[in-house]
Amino acid sequence: EIFPRLGEKYEVEIEITSKPYQVYRSEEYAKLKLPMAPAIMVGDELIVQGCDIDEEKVEAAICHHLGLPEPEPR
Repeated sequence: EIFPRLGEKYEVEIEITSKPYQVYRSEEYAKLKLPMAPAIMVGDELIVQGCDIDEEKVEAAICHHLGLPEPEPR
């Protein structure tokens, strides 16, 4: 899977949150000011929301967050 592999590669903690669909649509969740699922955040930056995951985009965001050069395109 993409996230454990990137977490190991860059030695960063990856937190995955999964909740029932209804929770993401609740008023309580909206008050948290978090993005609607599915979404990926790196630090405080929203990388992707409501669409498929682009692994290269996520890896580039991790590198940027860590102050590393972006990986070479595959």
